[in-house]
Amino acid sequence: MTETPSKKTPEPMRGFIDRLQDRWQHADTLVCVGLDPEPAKFPARFAHDPDAIFNFCRDIIDATAPYVCAFKPQIAHFAAHGAEEQLERLIAHIHAVAPEVPVILDAKRGDVGSTAEMYAREAFERYRADALTLSPFMGFDSLEPYMRHEGRGLIVLCRTSNPGGSDLQAQRLTSEGDAAGELLYERIARLANGPWNRTGQMGLVVGATFPRELARVRELAPTLPLLIPGVGAQGGDVEAVVRNAKTADGTGLIVSSSRAILYASNGDDYAEAAANAARTLRDEINRHR
Repeated sequence: MTETPSKKTPEPMRGFIDRLQDRWQHADTLVCVGLDPEPAKFPARFAHDPDAIFNFCRDIIDATAPYVCAFKPQIAHFAAHGAEEQLERLIAHIHAVAPEVPVILDAKRGDVGSTAEMYAREAFERYRADALTLSPFMGFDSLEPYMRHEGRGLIVLCRTSNPGGSDLQAQRLTSEGDAAGELLYERIARLANGPWNRTGQMGLVVGATFPRELARVRELAPTLPLLIPGVGAQGGDVEAVVRNAKTADGTGLIVSSSRAILYASNGDDYAEAAANAARTLRDEINRHR
């Protein structure tokens, strides 16, 4: 008598945060490579390549994957060149060759209702990103549609690395009878660490160029992942970032570098130079952990 093989219960989808934590622990890296392709900066070999954006970024991914906890493609750098299809293929490539490395789509979406639903479908169904950067300016209902996609990460702008971020993010909120309320970025951090984080998949964007604010965000959000742009070309100090923002176990950070890694060389050794730059950043971060 032939036995009918028992059906295995499918394993539940592992969420963005779990995958990120695995990468921190098992690969011993807090580095994120930002994929911001600028064809004018590519090596000469790509000058007449119609798939230059895909091919260049693929080579960077293949070379740097051992040293990263995440990849972060910036959607505008693809869309401006009509390269959305190349972005789709690129994320598929990451999932194929480095399935353990989560992909953060950097799009900074911020809308409500059906528009937010379509942005969520774009990020998570079309591009198959594992996480997405979001603007919280319109409040919780601009974030909620993304939470319907199980296991996907929502990384909310909090204290950004650009100087103009202070125009709003560093302004003090007041209420009746309270002349010294919290700062706007503090309110965002507190909400993200509490009532907004309904799926347990939320993180915050905090710039490396504001180390004191980094420390304050970590105080308000002790365990949330912090995506930290601003090291490398923008001049953020690695030691200050790690000292002020690491979690108790020495992780909690997604330290993003784009130009300093992507364009470490414009010669034929571009991929090797990118790998060396990513490894050097990993080692520098780890020295301070």
